[in-house]
Amino acid sequence: MSRPSIVAARWYEIRRAQSRKPATYSCPFCPRKLPAFSEHVLIRPEGRGDGRRHAHLACAAKARAAGRLPSESEWRATQPRRPGLLARLLRRRGR
Repeated sequence: MSRPSIVAARWYEIRRAQSRKPATYSCPFCPRKLPAFSEHVLIRPEGRGDGRRHAHLACAAKARAAGRLPSESEWRATQPRRPGLLARLLRRRGR
């Protein structure tokens, strides 16, 4: 059985997770198993419910440091900015 992979997305929501459910997950970054009752993180691509994965804290921190799991604010900072109100008004006036 292969490891679950992280769904490709522009940004990821990452939050701490811990469950009392008797389940075991596979970390998408390493070959080790992850018991649900252990402290870990939940990774959701672009805040969607589908494609979410459970991962070890250390594995997710390593992926973030490598730039593979940008947050929404980090992704937005790389996007072109919309012209401001003054620039839009001046452009409209120049037509």
